Amino acid sequence: MYAWGVLAGGAGEQPPPLRPPPPPLLSLEGGRMYGAAGPPARSASAPVVRSLRRPPPPATGVSFMNNQKQQKPTLSGQRFKTRKRDEKERFDPTQFQDCIIQGLTETGTDLEAVAKFLDASGAKLDYRRYAETLFDILVAGGMLAPGGTLADDMMRTDVCVFAAQEDLETMQAFAQVFNKLIRRYKYLEKGFEDEVKKLLLFLKGFSESERNKLAMLTGVLLANGTLNASILNSLYNENLVKEGVSAAFAVKLFKSWINEKDINAVAASLRKVSMDNRLMELFPANKQSVEHFTKYFTEAGLKELSEYVRNQQTIGARKELQKELQEQMSRGDPFKDIILYVKEEMKKNNIPEPVVIGIVWSSVMSTVEWNKKEELVAEQAIKHLKQYSPLLAAFTTQGQSELTLLLKIQEYCYDNIHFMKAFQKIVVLFYKAEVLSEEPILKWYKDAHVAKGKSVFLEQMKKFVEWLKNAEEESESEAEEVRSNGPRHGKQLKSGENWIADTTDSC
Repeated sequence: MYAWGVLAGGAGEQPPPLRPPPPPLLSLEGGRMYGAAGPPARSASAPVVRSLRRPPPPATGVSFMNNQKQQKPTLSGQRFKTRKRDEKERFDPTQFQDCIIQGLTETGTDLEAVAKFLDASGAKLDYRRYAETLFDILVAGGMLAPGGTLADDMMRTDVCVFAAQEDLETMQAFAQVFNKLIRRYKYLEKGFEDEVKKLLLFLKGFSESERNKLAMLTGVLLANGTLNASILNSLYNENLVKEGVSAAFAVKLFKSWINEKDINAVAASLRKVSMDNRLMELFPANKQSVEHFTKYFTEAGLKELSEYVRNQQTIGARKELQKELQEQMSRGDPFKDIILYVKEEMKKNNIPEPVVIGIVWSSVMSTVEWNKKEELVAEQAIKHLKQYSPLLAAFTTQGQSELTLLLKIQEYCYDNIHFMKAFQKIVVLFYKAEVLSEEPILKWYKDAHVAKGKSVFLEQMKKFVEWLKNAEEESESEAEEVRSNGPRHGKQLKSGENWIADTTDSC
């Protein structure tokens, strides 16, 4: 008010009513902040600096605001109540069990009604959460405690696998119940596999009758694809194997599996999960031999499985034999040593001679790099095979072995196009070298050949086969002498001898 009167020039005048004055300006002087009254009194000569701009920070580099202590943030607020839909339901398998058992009791032993009840209940009950409880009830009649026992204070039902009749037909009907349930609720597939793995580990806690029922059921489910063969890994549990439970369970399982499918389908399923070479692990280490396995399962009525395992074991032995044979040939070992080694392996691994001649033939043909020109490869082949004829002759002492060799030659010449014209020359060479005899050659020509290159090879062999037939008819006495001296001989038949010589020498 006073300031206004002085500026207006009237000391006695009353000022008009004014609106409230604006807030006082800040002034800075010498780096200090003052209000509207200004700084303290100073001499008239001292300059007054008034500015609204903030001064630069002090020389220390610390700003005015940073000099004050900053408070740390704190968490505070209102607690919200969890929505009902977000609340987790308490895990209560007992209540779920009571609902399932009550429904099964009402349906009775009619498995069609059971399947319909389970189908409808999936919309009301939480199968995903209580899958283990559900399958425990369907298999054992109630929830299983660790070890495979049923709790005494729990409800039970007789509408289950363990309480059913012990026959394959009944287990097939139960398999349909599981199959329909899992097809309807696909998410149960993994839980069911886990359940079966668990049940296999609990085998010792079940009675013999319960184990037999479970084995038959598992075999049927493996056959129809509801279960994967990987669940059989549980049978390799050390305690189950040691006490013979695994082997006895496997007998019932494979019987029902093979009854539904054949041994080839079973072998394919085992091969997919790399279990085709592990079946002998069903026995303790001191009994893991082909002989023991074959005897045990053959006596149990599973000869097909015994033969399959025997063949699987020989496959590995054959691969090792071929590998060693190729190494011996590349080193140039004497044929006498090679023949001795092969015969020992045949006896040791029970490998039949027709199989061995195929291995020897493959090894002989893989030890050389063949010429790419068709007109030169025949001559190279005759020269190479003539050298190895004694080795091949040592393993063609049976007619079936000779026929196997003929088929191997046919397949090789067909698969390697440069050898197409060399087939007949190779056969004649082996006939002269007493590797092959007449009867297998005639049988091959008549009906034992394969389709690969049939028309080409039969045309090549036509003249030679006619010669064999005519020679036998013209000189029965000479043929008789040949048979008495051995099954091979081309040189002893005088009729057509020059033709054979010309055939091989022309190469």
